[in-house]
Amino acid sequence: MLSQIFKAYDIRGIYSQNLTEDIAYKIGRAFVYFLKCKEVVVGTDMRVSSPKLSNAFMKGVAEQGANAVFIGEVCTDAVYFGSGFLKKPAVMFTASHNPPQYNGIKFCKSDAIPINEDTGLQKIKSIIEKKQYEKIRIKKIGEIIRKDILKDYVKHVGKFIDIKKLKKLKIAVDAGNGMAGKIIPLVYKNLSIKIVPLYFKLDGTFPNHPADPSKYENLAELQRVVKEKNCDFGIGFDGDADRIFFVDENGQVINSSLISSLIIKSILSKNPRQKIIHNLVCGHIVPETIKKYNGTPIIERVGHSFIKETMRRTKALFACEHSAHYYYKENYRADSGIITSLIVAEIVSKENKPLSILVDEFRKYNTIEETSIEVKDKNAKLKEIDGITVEFDNWWFNVRPSNTEPLLRLNLEANSKELMIKKREELVEIIKSD
Repeated sequence: MLSQIFKAYDIRGIYSQNLTEDIAYKIGRAFVYFLKCKEVVVGTDMRVSSPKLSNAFMKGVAEQGANAVFIGEVCTDAVYFGSGFLKKPAVMFTASHNPPQYNGIKFCKSDAIPINEDTGLQKIKSIIEKKQYEKIRIKKIGEIIRKDILKDYVKHVGKFIDIKKLKKLKIAVDAGNGMAGKIIPLVYKNLSIKIVPLYFKLDGTFPNHPADPSKYENLAELQRVVKEKNCDFGIGFDGDADRIFFVDENGQVINSSLISSLIIKSILSKNPRQKIIHNLVCGHIVPETIKKYNGTPIIERVGHSFIKETMRRTKALFACEHSAHYYYKENYRADSGIITSLIVAEIVSKENKPLSILVDEFRKYNTIEETSIEVKDKNAKLKEIDGITVEFDNWWFNVRPSNTEPLLRLNLEANSKELMIKKREELVEIIKSD
């Protein structure tokens, strides 16, 4: 059962099936045993199963002799902030964009240093299987300590922009009944920006639409509201608010590679000759923009823990992923949809131009929305089609197994829309065939 939920960079499973309170309890004990830590920061999203799973985990932490510092319902990057700010290891209970029946755990060491399959997850799994934590004699049971870090978090994210340069923008925000519904009002409370809220009520059953803005059908209501309310732009978050997608003033969804390029241009104009990381699946415009504005591009595999480790090693200032994760060195190298929303608002304010015009500079290629394909065996199928990324003169594609779901992910970019559509249809047919 453990092999089903231990993924490349986190734990992800279906509550009560392969992710239970008993397993969460054992993970809590194993986590403390692995790190030999005295305290663990714990945060959760709003999923129905998060209270039960996090309570079981914290019980395990306490019975292994450590304190659990519970910071409540927060966005994922607030947990990473808590880890850096408090200098303690941390975990976040969330399944991000997955359906309501899922939940999961993201882990980090003190200072928000990520833990993935190579740096600890497999060891934690082994500790549970061998019941190694039972070999330690616990002198004193730990406590569960409640702590509110959100005031400090709000101050922290505000430091990424010059608040005085913000104009009286109107921004539509679709929280998808996820954690952005709690965090956005706190962050934007004293700013000059007017927020038009959509689905801010926390609800882990996701009654309005899945909290997955990477699927553009989930942005339809946001697109409508942006146009009807004459908003400057719109933003949509996933369940734990670490990913963010943008809709321009015309209601058009903006590809994440264009947003990445816009942010990269802004960052490098202030900090030239810096290293910028992008993952393998980002559009070609991203490394081209890094080079154009005198930065050094570094490529890394998909996954937040891999990106963060490379940021730490290379001291890169910024990193981005095609899936709309944006990472900042001064944010303990963690990704943050909240910080990204503020930075784009500042850029639009300073440039005094519509968002659609600001990203026009980067509209060089035609890129498909990432396409997920169900197959019998994602790893076997990946080997069968011989490779991960293939590049041609006027188009390229990448096929990779999802790290969180039993799916293959297809990304494709071409020099023309006609070629993009043609090649997408061809590849989907090939991948689906036996």
